[in-house]
Amino acid sequence: MTELTSKERVLRLLRKESIDTMPFFSGMGMLVMPGIEKAKVKFATIHTDAERMAISAVWSARLMNFDCVVIPYDMTMESEAMGNQISLYQDSEDILYPTIPQKIWTDLDQVVIPKNITELGRLPILPKAIEIIKREAPDLPLGCWQLGPFTQAGQILELDQILKGVFKQKAKVEKLLDDLTDMIIKIGQYLQAAGCDYITLREPGVAADLLSPKTFKDIIKPRLTRILDSWKSPKLLHVCGQTEPLLAMMADCHADGLTVDAKCNVRKGREILGPDVLFMGNLDTYKLTCDEKTPKQVVIDVVKDMIDGGMDAIMPGCDLWPAIIEENMKAVVDTTHTYGTKPTHV
Repeated sequence: MTELTSKERVLRLLRKESIDTMPFFSGMGMLVMPGIEKAKVKFATIHTDAERMAISAVWSARLMNFDCVVIPYDMTMESEAMGNQISLYQDSEDILYPTIPQKIWTDLDQVVIPKNITELGRLPILPKAIEIIKREAPDLPLGCWQLGPFTQAGQILELDQILKGVFKQKAKVEKLLDDLTDMIIKIGQYLQAAGCDYITLREPGVAADLLSPKTFKDIIKPRLTRILDSWKSPKLLHVCGQTEPLLAMMADCHADGLTVDAKCNVRKGREILGPDVLFMGNLDTYKLTCDEKTPKQVVIDVVKDMIDGGMDAIMPGCDLWPAIIEENMKAVVDTTHTYGTKPTHV
């Protein structure tokens, strides 16, 4: 097969078509400090300006040879659009993502989602950033993402309140999750209409080490399925933490592929899913690409083992931490591309 562009490679993979080699891509943040420095911007300014967001994302991909560009970078956009104030840490030189220092609602039934939410806060800059990225990097697939309703609830109320509410205020929790599901569908469709090439539904707060598989089945899965059924393909589903007890249910949520983090055992996961489900992940990026104590050869060996274990693509297990060790990050990508030429089940 002739060499494919990254966009061709990723989109063909997500359609389960043959590819020339395994891609290194993600449905979550792929921002690295070398890209920010090349773009000549401060970290604190990339979250509020379409041009800065787009160019820092493109340079991150170009310098590391990633097979994708992904925006946005932080998890507070929707909560901000609903009325919460955020901290951007504009005076800091450190890597500090936006946070919500104080949430305006204290009870589950107080939450109000504006009907025109895509016009509020920083959400309107995303279509502009998408336009710039597609112009500057037409050979790279552009991924966008949305938090799932349970994790999103933790961005507008305290997460402990949601966790306790599952048992003590179930009706209120389910009403809030339904309202957030409608919002997530709407924003996802907004991003797809703006031109993103694939979209990821991220629900990191529902892993089996946080919620029981029964709660996932009864409360989480129906809403994830409704969201994914409302989005166009390609669409991915990501859950962090312990996922082996959830994988079979995740595979029934109608995503085109599943992504997991480093807590998931690759071989066990592939055994559970069988050969027909696209299974991607689960690189421990902080340990392998940010820790100076990790030798390059260890990085190479881990990536090879993941490929041998049945991964269809190597992906970060979560957002990349931007302060990478360049040699190790490039070793991940290079090993994926060279060792990943082995045939997979796809």
